[in-house]
Amino acid sequence: MKPFGKLISFDKALDIAKRNANPITRIERVSLEESLGRVLAEDIIAEHNTPPFNRVAVDGFAVIAADTFRSSRQNPKTLEIVDVIYAGARPEKEVRAGTCIQVSTGVKMPNGADSVVMVEDIKFENNNIKVVKPIYPGANVAPIGEDVKKGELILKKGQLITPGNLGILASQGMENVTVYEKPKVAIIPTGDEITPIGQKLEETHIYDINSHTVSAIVNQNGGIAIRFAIISDTQESLKNAMIKALEADMVVFTGGSSVGERDILADVLDKEGEVLFHGIQIKPGKPTLFAVVDDKPFWGMPGYPTSCLINAYLLLIPTIRKIARLPLARKIEVPAKLAENVSGSIGRKQFLPVYLEGDMAVPLFKESGAITGTAKADGFIVVPENIDMIREGEVATVILFNDIV
Repeated sequence: MKPFGKLISFDKALDIAKRNANPITRIERVSLEESLGRVLAEDIIAEHNTPPFNRVAVDGFAVIAADTFRSSRQNPKTLEIVDVIYAGARPEKEVRAGTCIQVSTGVKMPNGADSVVMVEDIKFENNNIKVVKPIYPGANVAPIGEDVKKGELILKKGQLITPGNLGILASQGMENVTVYEKPKVAIIPTGDEITPIGQKLEETHIYDINSHTVSAIVNQNGGIAIRFAIISDTQESLKNAMIKALEADMVVFTGGSSVGERDILADVLDKEGEVLFHGIQIKPGKPTLFAVVDDKPFWGMPGYPTSCLINAYLLLIPTIRKIARLPLARKIEVPAKLAENVSGSIGRKQFLPVYLEGDMAVPLFKESGAITGTAKADGFIVVPENIDMIREGEVATVILFNDIV
């Protein structure tokens, strides 16, 4: 057995990982429907005005504003209705002095009219309307190009395509858009005691959990998870998997990062690249490993499911999102009182899963191999490395899992 090298702080580990995560440069064309949540790889210049014509903004009557001046309920101005325009119809008649045209929201303004009187401000009388409130020129009209002007830079390269931004693209009639590719992440489960789902479980084996949970993290954060078959803890198997995985943009080994006599991943990666750290001052997840091979980040995640999943939330998400050019994941923090005492781990920052019960945070004290400790949690609290205990009833900050991903 070999001891860990010098343990580094969580903040330093995350900084090293992010500095060695290169944003993806490959691009592709995708349909507008597929572009949601992707990152633009080009500037978008408007090819059309939006709206493309002077557009009616409310249901009412297109008029010449001057015809409404000095109107009131006591002295209404009478205008003759000469036409009705429904959505999508082309105006056929022109508004002249003393006349009006009934219009629907979104239709093109008829020639001659410069404003729209709302229905609330008129009274019907035979084929006429009586305007009881004056309006000004341009009232209730969206002028051509008010939203987007032709030739305008409307979205910048590197912007995330949100539902709103997708609407901007749609307003330009864009069927396809150029985006950065989703980075591919190879996920390699290791261990002779691991059995694939679907196969009979031997007495001394457990099912593969980690490759599935890590894949979910990757897929939810802008990447494409590529799960490898389980490999054995041998130098040859690890090296062959590493070489094959170099086709991906990032590689995650689960298991094989501890200091047991068969945990040789660090040796393999150090021969082919450079191990930048092996061991972090955190609990769970102390044996986490990070290396660079051919300028690509390689992770060695702990084999215990809770340790692996917590570290995926804390370390993989920021790394994959940087490679994918996505913004930082939004964190939601809520205050809650601890339902019981929590012991610290002097010298190691502790990330403790909790579930919320009213205004209380209930710790889930389970060992690192128990996946239910994380699955049942709403989030986690951070116990600093210099604290030996947080007392029951003290207020702690709970970082919610769902909002990280």
